[in-house]
Amino acid sequence: MIILLGLLILVVLLLVGIFNRFVKNRNTVNDAWSNIDVALKRRYDLIPNLVETVKGYAKHEKSTLEDVTNARNAAMQVPKGDINAQIKAENQLQQSLRSIFALGEAYPDLKANTNFLDLQEKLNVIEENLERSRRYYNGTVRENNTYGESFPGVLFAGMFKYQHFDFFEVDEASRANVKVDFS
Repeated sequence: MIILLGLLILVVLLLVGIFNRFVKNRNTVNDAWSNIDVALKRRYDLIPNLVETVKGYAKHEKSTLEDVTNARNAAMQVPKGDINAQIKAENQLQQSLRSIFALGEAYPDLKANTNFLDLQEKLNVIEENLERSRRYYNGTVRENNTYGESFPGVLFAGMFKYQHFDFFEVDEASRANVKVDFS
């Protein structure tokens, strides 16, 4: 009887430990995402100023500016808790922002504008913060996903509502060089 009671207590403690690890991993990923979320909010606030500055110099680049604005708005519309959808939207926004900076190279007056340079520098700082936050986030996602997909976590993943998270990676479109055509 004592042996059975001891085994039962051991199994309960094991289950509590596994459950707590799932909770810890999920909370760590959510905390890491909140760091990214803060930097994204700063970037969202900066983009309209950047677009307005560029508009004055590159009036015939309306489609590029609209793409940036649309990508920003789409990223802001993603539901708060949907991290995986937010990652996809952020990759699209990142790609459209690269087009804006390519415009800066093509328009010498814009490139010399102090407001544009200041906004570009602020955005670079935000992007550096995002890069650090993404690395931390991806590390927490790796730990979470590894535990939920390996033994013994995989046995209890469904019962303890394990959540798989996507890595925050650069998509293939963002890896390509920005092509700017002024013809």
